[in-house]
Amino acid sequence: MGDKANAHPGAAGRATAADHPASVRNVVLVGHSGSGKTTLVEALALTAGAVNRAGRVEDGGTVSDYDEIEHRQQRSVQLSLVPVDWDGYKINILDTPGYADFVGELRAGLRAADAALFVVSASDGVDGSTRMVWEECAAVGMPRAIVITHLESARSDFDEMTRRCAEAFGADDPDAVLPLYLPLHGAPGPDGHAPVTGLIGLLSQRLFDYSSGERKEAEPGPDQLPLIEEARDRLIEGIIAESEDETLMDRYLGGEEIDLKTLVQDLERAVARGVFFPVLAAAPAADGARQGLGTVELLELVTGGFPTPLEREAPTVTTPDGRAREVSACDPNGPLVAEVVKTASDPYVGRVSLVRVFSGTLRPDETVHVSGHGLTDRGHEDHDVDERVGALSAPFGKQQRPLTHCIAGDLACVAKLSRAETGDTLSAKDNPLLMEPWQMPDPLLPLAIQAHSKADEDKLSQGLGRLVAEDPTMRLEQNQNTHQVVLWCLGEAHADVALERLRNRYGVQVDVIPYKVSLRETFADRAAGRGRHVKQSGGHGQYAICEIEVEPLPNGSGIEFVDKVVGGAVPRQFIPSVEKGVRAQAAKGVAAGHPLNDIRITLLDGKAHSVDSSDAAFQTAGALALREAAADARIHLLEPVAEVTVMVGDNYVGAVMSDLSGRRGRVVGTEQAGGGRTLVRAEVPEIEIGRYAVDLRSLSHGTARFSRSYARHEPMPPQIAERIREQARDAS
Repeated sequence: MGDKANAHPGAAGRATAADHPASVRNVVLVGHSGSGKTTLVEALALTAGAVNRAGRVEDGGTVSDYDEIEHRQQRSVQLSLVPVDWDGYKINILDTPGYADFVGELRAGLRAADAALFVVSASDGVDGSTRMVWEECAAVGMPRAIVITHLESARSDFDEMTRRCAEAFGADDPDAVLPLYLPLHGAPGPDGHAPVTGLIGLLSQRLFDYSSGERKEAEPGPDQLPLIEEARDRLIEGIIAESEDETLMDRYLGGEEIDLKTLVQDLERAVARGVFFPVLAAAPAADGARQGLGTVELLELVTGGFPTPLEREAPTVTTPDGRAREVSACDPNGPLVAEVVKTASDPYVGRVSLVRVFSGTLRPDETVHVSGHGLTDRGHEDHDVDERVGALSAPFGKQQRPLTHCIAGDLACVAKLSRAETGDTLSAKDNPLLMEPWQMPDPLLPLAIQAHSKADEDKLSQGLGRLVAEDPTMRLEQNQNTHQVVLWCLGEAHADVALERLRNRYGVQVDVIPYKVSLRETFADRAAGRGRHVKQSGGHGQYAICEIEVEPLPNGSGIEFVDKVVGGAVPRQFIPSVEKGVRAQAAKGVAAGHPLNDIRITLLDGKAHSVDSSDAAFQTAGALALREAAADARIHLLEPVAEVTVMVGDNYVGAVMSDLSGRRGRVVGTEQAGGGRTLVRAEVPEIEIGRYAVDLRSLSHGTARFSRSYARHEPMPPQIAERIREQARDAS
């Protein structure tokens, strides 16, 4: 690991195909937006020799060029892979967006990785969303380490930030979150800030000087060693506490000096088991420098302390029809089981899939089976097809380096999988398998769109299909009640990126229109109506008269039609015509143009003509009778009410409940969820929570989550209903 006494860079460079899972490390970078993840990736690539200067790939492009769309503030909005070689290991570095709207990309990175580096800015600290991701990793036992960045900031304080990380991430055991190094400060500048120029290894008690732009090992001065004694003792105790050797603590407390090799081995095992979480420091290389501060230490932590893919338990595998299958974990010679963790479109290559292989070996030009992912509710088709694999490559900036194969435990980009989408499983065509999908966040911000022109209308369907194929966190809805095309997104930035991709990548210009909820109408009390449709204009005329009574029914009853005609006043063959007419009118609405529901319509009487009566005439009479009944009745406008569940920190419960009340919501209960969180349950009109995904994030500083589900329709307050009726009259 990075605190070995004789550590050295070893072989370095750009990654090629791995030959054995033991030589692969898959690590995902996690942290809030602006914490310095992408800068850290570039610094690691520079130290590994994959780039020749900060952010610049050897043969053109930049590391961050893989992010083809940037947020307005130039923040990465999608998962990117940067593979590098270090000391005989292939390290797949997965850089994830820190912005909350792109948590789907983060979840994909967590699925593809075997360990996580949590990147924390020394000047900003730990935010609530990063803390929640830490808890997700803890729930599955994923090994983690912490990297403190932005040490060049005048406001940075490594010791204070380490303490705050222990508070945020070490709730169960603060002594499991400890630094491996302490920063060494140079002479203060004009602003009084002393820059970090090196690191002191707490275990080896060696100094690693980066002031020359290249890591140099030296003996610490006599005035520096006393500064690290307390931190060193605490680190050793923390490592020994997690040691599998139960005699080690007694020996240490008895005064025995534990040798460095034993401490490093125990540290590596504790990190790999996910029970000890080292804190490191990192800073980008200065102009012209070859190594950034702490990057060698980080690479050695990844190769020495993080687990191999062999140590990861594979996700559950079944056949496409649901029968359980046992698959050997990470066996390159086993049956092929791979997963598409990301889908992107390249203007020249077409669809490109980032794939993690869990078993077997994937090779170019072979035919594989693609099994679907069960997200039909989000506009994604289930798949059960064979496809031919295109070229395999390792991405780096805008470059794609060809690969001859991709073994179990490794990642690669696959070209020309035209049917495969994010979350799909690739397996042998004669042995189709399906992996259990990872949890996708539910998109809860609606974006109603329409084509800008006729030309855009022709391309819209195909563009939307490709858009949702790339992003399983987006849901496409074609609402049959409001006749709107709705993209459900995770937030405003997510929606902005969707519109930008439609415009720039697929050439589709769309207009955003106000989102409509599915309102309904119903009768408030009994009413009667008479429909008279009598016309004579030469030849056969039109003659139909019917009398109906309408009464309200309980919520959810739909429309009930009852025939109580006696004496043949309406001939039997025309009674279905009356029903068809009233149902057609009910679908159009009688007050504000919304479907009529929860009523019983009773046909009482009518008249017919032996020649001029017809199916069409009685349909028209039925519609007229329903409109006349509505004209003399009180009509309630019904709005959909959602069951809303909010998981929120205890310190924000009051603000959330107050906000829900302001949205005409009814809080129906709260319960403690543990970990300083409360579950709030409420019923809220859907018209009031169109932007709740955005507002709740602001209200809780990104720490709350919510879900919603349809409960029922219920009468809208009269003043709001009247405003909607006026809008309907103005529109007509």
